[in-house]
This record gives sequence, C-alpha cells and structure tokens, in this order.
Amino acid sequence: MSRFVMGLLALSLLGGALLLPGCIGGESSNRPPAAEQTAASVLKPEPPEQRLPGPPIRIAMSAAFVSESGIGVYAKLADWLARQLGQQVELVSGFSYGTINEMIDDGAVEVGFICGYPYVLKHDRPQPVVDVLAAPVMKAPRYGDRPVYFSDLIVREDSRFRRFEDLKGATLVYNEETSNSGYNMPRSFLIERGLTKGFFGKVVRSGSHEESIRMVASGEADASFVDSLVLDYDREKHFGAAGQVRVLHSLGPEAIPPVVVSTRMAPDLRRRLAFALTHMHEDTEGRRILDEALISRFEPVEDAHYDGIRQRHALARRTGFLDLR
Repeated sequence: MSRFVMGLLALSLLGGALLLPGCIGGESSNRPPAAEQTAASVLKPEPPEQRLPGPPIRIAMSAAFVSESGIGVYAKLADWLARQLGQQVELVSGFSYGTINEMIDDGAVEVGFICGYPYVLKHDRPQPVVDVLAAPVMKAPRYGDRPVYFSDLIVREDSRFRRFEDLKGATLVYNEETSNSGYNMPRSFLIERGLTKGFFGKVVRSGSHEESIRMVASGEADASFVDSLVLDYDREKHFGAAGQVRVLHSLGPEAIPPVVVSTRMAPDLRRRLAFALTHMHEDTEGRRILDEALISRFEPVEDAHYDGIRQRHALARRTGFLDLR
C-alpha cells in the first residue's frame, strides 16, 4: 500500500466522527464536487460498544447508483451489511474519484461502488485488482428491469438547443476522464458520427456529475453528458440543480456501475457478501434501503456484461481520438 493512501486512510479514521455531519445530507450544490473535496471520513455504522469482532470491511463509494447527495443511503447499506455479515463494515467517503481508485488498487478498501469504466481498466490489467460482484437494477421503467443505465445529454431548461447538432461550437462540461457516462460514451458517440475534428467550442472539466449539472443550470456551460442514475436520483429527491435542466439526447443503454471487490478478498467472504446483496430485496429493512436508492434489487453479473465499455475504450485508442473536443 502506498504511503499516500496509508496517510489518507489514517487521517480519515482519526477525523471521521468530526467530518460526518459535513458528508451526509444537504444539497450537492452546497458542497464542492467529489473530485475537489479535501475532507474525508470513514463512517462506522455501529457505536464502539456494539462493534462487531474481526477486521473491518472497508467500502468506498464514488456516486455510483445515487448522487453525492445520497451518501446517507450508502451509510445505511453499510450498516445493514454489517449486521448481515456479522462483521464490521466501514464506509470510506469524501475522497476524490482518483484517490478511491488508488485505494482499491492498493487494497486499502475491499469493496467499491464504482463506475464501469474504471472497473474495466482495473480488471483488464495483466494482474487484475478487482472482480465484479453484483450490479443494481433500477426501478424506473426506462431501465427495463435490467442492470443498465444511460448517459443523458443535458442542457439548461430554457436553452435554445433542441437537437445535438445545435451544440456545435458550444461549451461542454464533463465530470472526469475515467467516467463512462461522462467521457467514454460521449467520446465514442462523436467518433461514430465522424466528429473528431473539434465539434465543441470549449470543453471543461468539473470533477463530478453534480457540478456539471450545476454549471449547465447556471449557464456556465451549455451542455454535459451525465450519469442518468445521478440525474434521476437528484430529480426524485429535489437535490441540487437537476430540476433546472432537460435531457436533449440519451446514449445507451450501457452496463450499469457495478459493485466490485478486491481480488485479495477471501472467497468465503466474497460469497457471503454476494449473497447478502443479491437477496437484499427479500429483507424488510433491506427493501426500505433499496427503495430509498430507487433500486429494485441487486443481481449477479458477469465480466462480459461490461464488454460494451471495453469496445468504446478500444475504439478511442484505435482511432487516436482520446480527448473530447
């Protein structure tokens, strides 16, 4: 494990109790985007006197199936898993996407709710560091009762843009380069349309889908490709600026962000964790948590489910069109 990750994790363990109020609740527009947050915490579901025996399972999240505003849902899920597994579960939050990815690489966290694009990049190394464990199936009809999601191209509600072609020369904001919905899918979309010479007038990085939504709503950017799960959740819960934008076009469906586990995790623990997640909808409390997250259930998925993401990545490398423009 790198000294950088060890230091961050130690800091989060010491400061978690003090930082907890700043991590849960509130609108995303009132907090800095995920990639820019410096505060970090480890949320520990049980008070010390109720702590379960054994080493903790550390779970990291990067706004996978709910937005940053829904971190409380992840905390409830971690608490529920601790009781189901009879083992301590700690939710690591508040770090940038890049730091979370490094923590997963180094084994500082054993479970991650992450985007499918970094999952593919990690799994396809000569020595894979993660395996896919399960994936959520969302409740909304647009997902067709399948573990898929979309990349939604949004513009301001009152903007003049009515179709994608109207955006030529406009300002595009994206969340980050290792995002499937925010970068990999739009890049593939441009390649397939032959728009590799520079379609947008300006392309800027925001650091998170929530910040991209805010920038479009405020007029700082004209458009953004955002994760449909984040947009749906924020609209349903009336968080942030999601109600001030409209969807101009949707890409997908695509394989939904998965739950991944470290390849270092013991096989027995992996099986018990998979069983708990994929049977969560059958438990009364588990069902309530899933409903809050707008999820129907978790179901097992195979690595091949993410081949579409691989193909988009390969297309970008093959054509040399690596940067949105």
